[in-house]
Amino acid sequence: MSWFILLVAGLFEIGWAVGLKYTDGFTRPVPVVLTIGAMLASVVLLGVALRDLPLGTAYAVWTGIGTVGTAVFGMLILGEPADALRAMCIALIVAGIAGLKLLSPH
Repeated sequence: MSWFILLVAGLFEIGWAVGLKYTDGFTRPVPVVLTIGAMLASVVLLGVALRDLPLGTAYAVWTGIGTVGTAVFGMLILGEPADALRAMCIALIVAGIAGLKLLSPH
């Protein structure tokens, strides 16, 4: 269950990172509230997952989910560059996340 909680925390991390783009420098109230809510949910869920998971592994997976998800969102929705080299780098991050999960004692 801790891995699932960590996954959800990572999804909220994507949400707040993307949300920052839409706050327009924290001048738009609705995106600001949603972004702060996602930040809080992400950190709280990470804390819950850390009850059972090793800190280094959980933190790396959490940030990795956020990094990959935000980069993919940027490429698919925001029109950011999506060349083969970027895709390969993202794949390496995914491989690292999978490796940490597979090698975790929990």
